[in-house]
Amino acid sequence: MKSHALRAPLLCLCLGALTALAGCGKHNPAAPAPPQVAVVKVRTQTVPLTRQLVGRLSPYYSANVTARVSGLILKRDYTEGSEVRPGQLLFEIDPTFYKTQLDNDLALLEEDRATYVNDHITAERNRKLLPVGSVSQQTVDNSDAAERSAAAKVRADQATVESARVNLAYTRVTSPIGGIAGQQLVTAGAVVGSSTNDTGAGGTLLTTVEQIDPAYVNFTISAADLITLRRAQATGTVALAQQNRTTVQIGLPDGSQYEHTGTLDFSDVAVNATTGAVNLRALVANPQHVLLPGMYVTLTVDLGAQNDVILVPQQALLRDTVGAYVFAVGSDGKVVRKDISTTDSHGADWIVTSGLADGDRVVVSGLQSLHEGEAVQAAAWRPSAASGASMASAASPTSAPAASGNAH
Repeated sequence: MKSHALRAPLLCLCLGALTALAGCGKHNPAAPAPPQVAVVKVRTQTVPLTRQLVGRLSPYYSANVTARVSGLILKRDYTEGSEVRPGQLLFEIDPTFYKTQLDNDLALLEEDRATYVNDHITAERNRKLLPVGSVSQQTVDNSDAAERSAAAKVRADQATVESARVNLAYTRVTSPIGGIAGQQLVTAGAVVGSSTNDTGAGGTLLTTVEQIDPAYVNFTISAADLITLRRAQATGTVALAQQNRTTVQIGLPDGSQYEHTGTLDFSDVAVNATTGAVNLRALVANPQHVLLPGMYVTLTVDLGAQNDVILVPQQALLRDTVGAYVFAVGSDGKVVRKDISTTDSHGADWIVTSGLADGDRVVVSGLQSLHEGEAVQAAAWRPSAASGASMASAASPTSAPAASGNAH
């Protein structure tokens, strides 16, 4: 019994000693290292002021080729869709009636010329006989009147002949301008009607000719956006280019960029009451006829320059219910939230107009678990090869401390 009583205290004493020894072997855990982030040191700069818009192409010149005399179409003398010169023959209308009309008018002219010659000789003779009393004054007056009437008739006949010549010439329908001749709208054997007035309106439409080199690009900009830009120009934050210096880069329907740059050549002075927009038009070279009338294209319009803005890589920008913001690293190495204003992009970067200051260090990567006020270890951000060209111009990467800007 005594031996069992002694073993229990000794066993407890041994277990306590072992527990104490085990506790002496443990150490306090080390504090975790600050998270690593990549930052860029941003700077204020001037960037192009651009707008992404949609435009529609139209020809530089467009002419309707109409019949100006009535008759039967004998022949089409051009290839549809081909280039034609000004004055090139396109259609031939049966000239038989107009040749006959001209011949008849020429005959009448010759007849009236003969009458005029006879009346002129008679008037001359009577004027010579009047001083000797061989004829009366009344006879002289009558012969003079007949001469004047015959001369007027000759002039009227000459005008009629000229009109007949014009109508005969209209049987050969020519191109009024140089360009691409479209599809024929009537065929040989069809009867066409003449115009209803001297302007050619109302005649049968035969085809159209369009000059598409150069070509027009028609587009619009909202009146509200235009007012905003002009107000910004007044404050100096924006410098709008002159009309002949405003350029347009065209994106084709297949996604490729058109090789020639257009120039703004027209800006309307009135706002369209239906759309609330201002009509604009650019002129662009089209030597290869890649741009076709009626085609819709995307436009990047360079309106001038935007002053004192900051470019931030797109992946650095975050949004919540308050708005857009970025994380920056302050001079104390802690994370600071900066609310920013941005409405446009430049390449792969956002254009920041307020909320950042020159020299701020903006966090680009390592954003997933950041919290405001947290200490971080900042390193220079190095963009990938795919995005490096555009993003390298957005900011100067650095890991050196910089004073933080004021948030707006």
